[in-house]
Amino acid sequence: MKPTLGILAAALAFACTMAHAQTGAPPREARFQQQNGDLIVRYGETGYKPSGPAPAFEQLDTDGNGSISESEAAGYALLANDFIKADANRDGRVSKREYERWTANP
Repeated sequence: MKPTLGILAAALAFACTMAHAQTGAPPREARFQQQNGDLIVRYGETGYKPSGPAPAFEQLDTDGNGSISESEAAGYALLANDFIKADANRDGRVSKREYERWTANP
């Protein structure tokens, strides 16, 4: 079982690397032989294109307390999806500094 997990981890790392390197290419796949059948890893771009620049911090901080809560983050789907990453110190809210860092490194 452990060799399978190692191969799976390597395949996923490879797939992630390849997905970042591609631009507009159709999905691809890699096959890895396993004792109980082939492991197929499909990779490529998601097709998602952001619709424009991120909103200003003040637009999302609707209660004006200087941070964005998870419920306020719902106003910007990308931030809501990435909330844990944006909340670098894991305090349950995104400060202006954290938001600026997150928008600079999507």
